[in-house]
Amino acid sequence: METKKGEKMDRRVRKTRAQLRAGLARLMQQKNIKEITVKELVDEIDINRSTFYLHYTDIYQMLQSIEGELMEDILEAIKEHPLDPGMKEEGYSFAIQLFRILAANKDICAALMGPNGDMAFVEKIEKLVEDAVLPELFTMFPQNVNDIKYAYAFCINGCVGMIKCWLTGDSDDTPEHMAYLTHNIISEAPRNFAAKVLNSGQERATV
Repeated sequence: METKKGEKMDRRVRKTRAQLRAGLARLMQQKNIKEITVKELVDEIDINRSTFYLHYTDIYQMLQSIEGELMEDILEAIKEHPLDPGMKEEGYSFAIQLFRILAANKDICAALMGPNGDMAFVEKIEKLVEDAVLPELFTMFPQNVNDIKYAYAFCINGCVGMIKCWLTGDSDDTPEHMAYLTHNIISEAPRNFAAKVLNSGQERATV
């Protein structure tokens, strides 16, 4: 009986936190996090203030908790799919898992990446992906480190824009499809760019 009671309580906690998260995401579409009050949030989802304080101390702590959980999920995905120059499949598998995380948290991720969101959080995710991807590209093209950095910066900013479009639009494209597009942009484009630069340099050297 205690186990069932505990499971019921866990479900209740998860349900309440999901409601709070959804309510916060809606409010963040309208205003900056600094302007959102606990009263507004609990009114938005029709719960008591006391219920909110059972889970979080304030709006900022709630946002930090949500971002922390998302970061943990992404870090776990990186650990499960370590990138290696000889293992392209892992890069694609990581991209799939990343987009599944974004899809499972679509509303709050769209809010975090929106005009009233937290760009510092977006930059943290970019840094995680950069630390996982760039070493692979540097290993493949050690003569073109700076060029790879420029090409990667161009690609990752384009991918962030693509993710925003996917999260905020009405598209029914799957996480798997988006992962395919993103993986090709981030991994193949810098490689092709570096290869062309390298070949161009060799051709100039022989002239």
